[in-house]
Amino acid sequence: MKILLIASEAVPFCKTGGLADVVGALSQRLGPHEVCLFLPRYRGIGAPSLQEGRSHCLRVPLGSESLEAHLRVGPWRGVSVCFIDYPPFYDREGLYGRGGKDHPDNDRRFILLSRGALEGARVLGFKPEVVHAHDWQAALACAYLKRLYRGDPFFSGTGCLLTIHNMAYQGNFPRESLAAAGFGLEEFTPEGFEYHGSFSFLKAGILSADLINTVSPTYAREIQESEERGFGMAGLLRARSRDLSGILNGIDPEAWDPRKDLFLPRPYGPAEAAQGKAACKRRLQEECRLRADPRIPLIAVVSRLDHQKGLDLAIQALEPRLGRCQLAVLGTGDPALEAAFAGLGRRSGVHFHAGFDEPFAHRLYAAADIFLMPSRFEPCGLGQMIAMRYGCLVVASRTGGLADTVRESPREGPPSGFLSAPGDPQDLGRALDRALEAYARPAWLEGARAAMESDFSWEASVSSYLGLYQRASRGLAFLK
Repeated sequence: MKILLIASEAVPFCKTGGLADVVGALSQRLGPHEVCLFLPRYRGIGAPSLQEGRSHCLRVPLGSESLEAHLRVGPWRGVSVCFIDYPPFYDREGLYGRGGKDHPDNDRRFILLSRGALEGARVLGFKPEVVHAHDWQAALACAYLKRLYRGDPFFSGTGCLLTIHNMAYQGNFPRESLAAAGFGLEEFTPEGFEYHGSFSFLKAGILSADLINTVSPTYAREIQESEERGFGMAGLLRARSRDLSGILNGIDPEAWDPRKDLFLPRPYGPAEAAQGKAACKRRLQEECRLRADPRIPLIAVVSRLDHQKGLDLAIQALEPRLGRCQLAVLGTGDPALEAAFAGLGRRSGVHFHAGFDEPFAHRLYAAADIFLMPSRFEPCGLGQMIAMRYGCLVVASRTGGLADTVRESPREGPPSGFLSAPGDPQDLGRALDRALEAYARPAWLEGARAAMESDFSWEASVSSYLGLYQRASRGLAFLK
């Protein structure tokens, strides 16, 4: 198949979160199919990424004008990476904004990405059988295919899949953005692209895509059942329910392998988990000026600090229990949460590492006994999978991908964690109590070893995506 991926970020080129990890990993695992990945050329994506590539002139309609951009194409491990190069939009600080505020022209920036990717495919002569758009930033590509490009012979037979990584981010803009995108006012209705007085890029994609998926089966169900989880679009998603599925993300087993991890003072596998984790824990306790005592359970947090992640609830649940455990936190985000964790970090037995530090994250996963992830909602989550691969048991909310990956019931094998009701600090405290009590038991090591052997690779996910691609390209899906 010829597969066109469109996204606003992908590792190793540009990243703000898990979207980049997923897009980068998925694009690399679609061989032997022919893949073109379209990205904006942000500041910092320089010549090394493109030194073996080529450049094309790219004209893209934007309202009543036509922008002249460049399409920079380079090879990356068998994938053609196509950067839309338009410095007035992309050569700036921050992918989406700076100083906590979105760039005011994000509508035009991502109209250019969505339509530019389709026009770029035409320039390259790359006639895709399926377009795979990721999140609101690329969702308009689905609307273009089904509206403006419906009769275009170049895209005849092209199916489209929209992956929603997080319903909280919808790309809602003023009505005037509709004209910039090339759509008429007839689309600005409650049955069309209008959403509470705004032009919603995500809604346009949901209405137009042949197929839709989210990044875990439970999240796919939650966003249809709850207006809160669906962020006001649950009814629309229910109307597309037969075309909506959940595919759990994977992690890169090479990047996250405690047996080969060069950041660790002592690499280890399941057979050496007790000795390896003990050595890593002792070194991290010394590094963070925590008491070097193997009997004290070490709880880790590696997270973006924001409301979704439930870390304000974690502080409530942790404070009365800090005499029974140690806590090490790595994260950045909400200034109020950063200040709260910094204050907590002045207490004995607590370390707060502001910002993000990749080597420290690896060492923290390896050292920790318990990984804490109390999200109010979590479409998939990668942290819990990485933590389990490093032999941590997980205390998490029973929601989204956390519910799909963390097992507390012993019926299917040793438990890999302890689950609580999302948004409930008292129930989170009870889950922490169960974890702290279990840590003292001999069965803890059995659970840690079983967690390390969990299969969170991409193989099953890629197979599911290929199935959706084939279904969309064969016209078996709903067509608007």
